Amino acid sequence: MATMLSIHDRRILTAVNSGASSLSFVGSGFIVLCYSLFKELRKFSFKLVFYLSLSDMLCSFFNMVGDPSKGFFCYAQGYTTHFFCVASFLWTTTIAFTLHRTVVRHKTDVEDLEAIFHLYVWGTSLVMTIIRSIGNDHTHLGAWCWAQTGRTGKAIHFITFYVPLWGAILYNGFTYFQVIRMLNNATRMAVGMSDRAYQFDSRTDMKALNRWGYYPLILIGSWAFGTINRIHNFIEPGHKIFWLSFLDVGTAALMVLAGEAPEMVP
Repeated sequence: MATMLSIHDRRILTAVNSGASSLSFVGSGFIVLCYSLFKELRKFSFKLVFYLSLSDMLCSFFNMVGDPSKGFFCYAQGYTTHFFCVASFLWTTTIAFTLHRTVVRHKTDVEDLEAIFHLYVWGTSLVMTIIRSIGNDHTHLGAWCWAQTGRTGKAIHFITFYVPLWGAILYNGFTYFQVIRMLNNATRMAVGMSDRAYQFDSRTDMKALNRWGYYPLILIGSWAFGTINRIHNFIEPGHKIFWLSFLDVGTAALMVLAGEAPEMVP
């Protein structure tokens, strides 16, 4: 038996999406503003966080301004949100790569890779967004246009967003595990040699890594319900579950705000 969302349900989802996206926009905008105002923050590591926050901010902005009742704005919301949300989680992989390259591999050339990072993030986001247009079949969903109703479109959407998303989560988790293990081993060696200065540096590094290590967990918490909802909608397209859609919209829109939390904690 087909179960569709009522008009009241769609209005609730629209309100949740707009409200959560507004909070996320403010949170990411704060990081962008701080980076722009304080020159002491303009180090390479913070520069990557700036690009991450900028992508988050634009993802939230376009998520707010899209109007599913109008065709042009519906497409604008769908494609720009897809582009910047993909860019957002891809920037987390550049942060993980930078930590791994400097801590585990002891390389000092990460700043020379900035151009490659931009090509990787923006290029991959653009390709994923273009591929997403295959099988595109937007209709008025009442809450957002960042979804497709055609069966082929749903499959392409999943492949171009959720597959690379979970790939990024696995990469980040594996990379942070290696970095933390390396620092723990170095700390134990310093303790054995009674090198207090190195122990202090290691504790400082571990504190920063503990914050950045939240990124995989934040991505999982933000997109787990969305992934489940997409799989459910693909298997049973005529059966919508309101509470699952509610958690999907709410956690995904708050992803940006949660993603800024590690940078706001001292």
